[in-house]
Amino acid sequence: MQNPIVDVSLINAREVLDRSLQQLVIFQFWSARSALCQQLSPVLEKIVRQYPQQLCLAKVNCDQEQDLAMQFGVQSLPTVMLIKDGRPVDGFAGAETEQQILTRLAAYLPKPEDELIAKAQQYLAQQQLAEAYPLLAEALTLAPERVEVKLWLADTAIGLGQLTQAEKLLAEVRLADQDALYKTVLAKLELAQQASNTPEIQALEARLAAAPADNSLKEQLAVQYQAVLRSEEALALLLQILQQDLNFGQSKKLFLDILAALPKGDPLASQYRRKLYALLY
Repeated sequence: MQNPIVDVSLINAREVLDRSLQQLVIFQFWSARSALCQQLSPVLEKIVRQYPQQLCLAKVNCDQEQDLAMQFGVQSLPTVMLIKDGRPVDGFAGAETEQQILTRLAAYLPKPEDELIAKAQQYLAQQQLAEAYPLLAEALTLAPERVEVKLWLADTAIGLGQLTQAEKLLAEVRLADQDALYKTVLAKLELAQQASNTPEIQALEARLAAAPADNSLKEQLAVQYQAVLRSEEALALLLQILQQDLNFGQSKKLFLDILAALPKGDPLASQYRRKLYALLY
């Protein structure tokens, strides 16, 4: 990896500018005779060392490189120029605080959720949906405005059979954001919903509608729901049984087995675990 902090002269200036095609280059024009320069240098160096993949600090000693400073049109010290793709995109003269500089750099630095998304995408590439799900859920918590994260999470939920959760996520997407990715995920959801409505389920639903107090039918239907990963509907039925009789059949075991099978971080698991604890304690 290239050194994130470099001294610039007329000899290597073009090479350093070329680095701006891959990362943001922070040109710092400074002088040892300037107190403000001495104040600013450690701040810039600290920031760049935190983000060596995204940033390069190009230090120009104006006491030694006056011609280079003139070429850049520097009129006062310290002067900082942010160069991306060979062109200035921002800059400032004088000293700024670390937070002010980070605010300027925000568009070029990785966001807190980006690392989670990158890890999730690695899992998705290997079809490890259960591992990707909690990472995407956490990323969405950090950046709820990022529609693409919401759609990736919905898509992952569909793959895990969490159709109700996917449906809720898609319902939150505004009309203006319903792009090609949204339509693809929605189509997947509709196909999954059709496939999950089996003849066995339809028959049991009809029998239960005729005998809504029959806990044995509820338990059978819950088993069928979970077989096609309609977990929320299965849990809701089992909870109805447990609210009447905690020891009915296999209902408590089925309930706990479904909770254990839900992906880590699924809000459904937390919701129904609290409901069960309320019954038990």
